[in-house]
Amino acid sequence: MVPFQIAEDTLNGHLPPGWQSYMSPQGRRYYVNTFTNETTWERPSSVPGTPKSPPVNSSSVLTVNGYYISGTPVHQLDSGHMNLRKASGDPQTPGSPAAPRRQSKESSLTINCVTFPHPDIMPEQQLLKPSEWSYCDYFWADKKDSQGNNTVSGFEILLQKQLKGKQMQKEMAEFVRERIKIEEEYAKNLSKLSQNSLAAQEEGTLGEAWAQLKKSLADEAEVHLKFSSKLQSEVEKPLLNFRENFKKDMKKCDHHIADLRKQLASRYAAVEKARKALTERQKDLEMKTQQLEVKLSNKTEEEIKKARRKSTQAGDDLMRCVDLYNQAQSKWFEEMVTTTLELERLEVERVEMIRQHLCQYTQLRHETDMFNQSTVELVDQLLRKVDPAKDRELWVKEHKTGDIRPVDMEI
Repeated sequence: MVPFQIAEDTLNGHLPPGWQSYMSPQGRRYYVNTFTNETTWERPSSVPGTPKSPPVNSSSVLTVNGYYISGTPVHQLDSGHMNLRKASGDPQTPGSPAAPRRQSKESSLTINCVTFPHPDIMPEQQLLKPSEWSYCDYFWADKKDSQGNNTVSGFEILLQKQLKGKQMQKEMAEFVRERIKIEEEYAKNLSKLSQNSLAAQEEGTLGEAWAQLKKSLADEAEVHLKFSSKLQSEVEKPLLNFRENFKKDMKKCDHHIADLRKQLASRYAAVEKARKALTERQKDLEMKTQQLEVKLSNKTEEEIKKARRKSTQAGDDLMRCVDLYNQAQSKWFEEMVTTTLELERLEVERVEMIRQHLCQYTQLRHETDMFNQSTVELVDQLLRKVDPAKDRELWVKEHKTGDIRPVDMEI
């Protein structure tokens, strides 16, 4: 950064109101109207207005809070947000047409130490993953928590969703476990009931159907035991084991992103401190220069030069702090994109895994129903064959005591 110089102008009397003179790094004097921010190489007269400036090629410059760096004058102090950008077409330096400086809004604003484009003049931004509603595109800003007291970062919201997803997954596994307990208890009760001796003496075709019905209970009990065993091995355990170290991994990611955010906040504080220091140095330099101009002080040229060097150093410090801040924000940005995409991948993986195992659950349930149906099919067949006449025939043949009937006694 080329040192900018300020010097008094004692030639031909004092300048008109609102005008001050400065010395360019090349040793050429120029003038600035502090009311309109007009600049000119020619000394202004007492006639209102600003003389035309001779055409000189001017290049784009970096601006920081209204300061013009790289050899151009520093003649405006703003209290707004820090902004580092290329000046576009209206640098208002000596050599550009004399005109009032266009009052425009800052192109960026800083919220919670993160710099965003100003919404009123923000250029259109292309999404990183268009049409996908990806995590990496929609969680850059902070928002109020549910109580409205504190702010929560976008990454923290994503992290909470992931932890909630893991908790939901655990609860699903517990739900399946409860179903397993029910199946096991049901199978136990079915098996016990199948061994009950009630109505065991029923005979004939009806007795066969009744015996088969009791046997079907034992078969059904076996089906439910197998169903519960498969639920445990094919649904419950996978739900519990999936991403077993997930919480530990997420904690690492959280700490890493939080550390980068803290570093960003520290760099932003340094920028604000450097900006304030530059403002103070510029005011000090301007005050000493004005005192020398109006002969109110015995300040020597050496003191002016010392103040000028301090101002230049403050400008260098500000630019260095801005550069470090931008580096920290870029690092945070890159890590946010990488980590949020990984969280997105893990969420897709979690949902797909649960979907597959719930499909397995329903498949096992269908199989259980089919097996249960098969256990009663034989009962249905035997019930259709129940024949009271046949039963009577069988019983009579087994229990008959004689087929000769008594007759009347004759005298």
